[in-house]
Amino acid sequence: MRHNNAGRRLGRTTSHRTAMFRNMVTSFFAHGRITTTDAKAKELRPIAEKMITLAKRGDLHARRLAASYIRDNKTVAKLFTDIAPRYADRPGGYTRIVKLGCRLGDNAPVSIIELVEEPYAPKAPTVKKAAPALVAPAAAVAVEAPVEAAAESAEEVPAAE
Repeated sequence: MRHNNAGRRLGRTTSHRTAMFRNMVTSFFAHGRITTTDAKAKELRPIAEKMITLAKRGDLHARRLAASYIRDNKTVAKLFTDIAPRYADRPGGYTRIVKLGCRLGDNAPVSIIELVEEPYAPKAPTVKKAAPALVAPAAAVAVEAPVEAAAESAEEVPAAE
């Protein structure tokens, strides 16, 4: 069982995998899209989203955190000056993975991971309808009838005296 073992290993050691993702995220922000396998694209997406969220913060500490992961200072500058302002209103979902099919050499599933270009349009809030009554109308009438009859008989008794 894989308890507490999140993420894909991709047949690499930890240091190799970390170095690969650092190179991939650097290339991703430098070019805006990269072609890679499905598994690598799915693992790259959270890293890229976190870097864009850091860039949206825009302070010095966020810039240093991004620079500690991204290998090129020009790419860090592009991330903070060009890419982050595009997503200022968007609360997440900055990347898209498009599946291309399988690679000819080893039949590995291949995808393009790219930055979303469409402007963000928030959905209108939906108005919730009132919950329907839990008691059926026929049952409500049957319950009210004996109560009304008892009330009428109680009114007639004092009048008779």
